Parts: sequence; C-alpha cells; structure tokens
Amino acid sequence: MAEKFYVYILKSTKQNRIYIGHTQDVTNRLHRHNSGYVKSTQPYRPWILLELHPFKSRNEAVAAEKYFKTSQQREFIKKRHQL
Repeated sequence: MAEKFYVYILKSTKQNRIYIGHTQDVTNRLHRHNSGYVKSTQPYRPWILLELHPFKSRNEAVAAEKYFKTSQQREFIKKRHQL
C-alpha cells in the first residue's frame, strides 16, 4: 500500500489564527499540537482541524504546504472559513 501524506490546516479556538503543516499521521500530529509539544502553536491551543488535503508523496505535500502558506492563500483560507 502506498504511503499517504497530508497537508493540514488548523484553527486555534483561542485566537483567530491558522496553522498549516504536513504529516503522515494527522491524528497524532493534532494531538501533539494540542498537547503543547509544538512550540510555535503552544500558546494558541486548543486547535481544531479545518482542512485536510491528501498527497501521494512527501514532495507533493511539502510543495502544497509552501503554496498554502503564501499570504494570498492564507487570506483565501481565512475568507473561506469566515475568520
């Protein structure tokens, strides 16, 4: 079975912030964000999953993550979710 990689978009329920990352294990990664293991997201916990995008390779996921992190895409994501 082929490995899957995901780009995920999280929303802080504490503040009006989003976080974009990539992983193979979405459940574990969300748990790590909400448990304080990720320093950059720690002050804004708890986080909820807004979007999940599957990819066939790590390279595709990293490229998509980079694209989603552009200021134009961040604004589009915020508008789409009314943030």
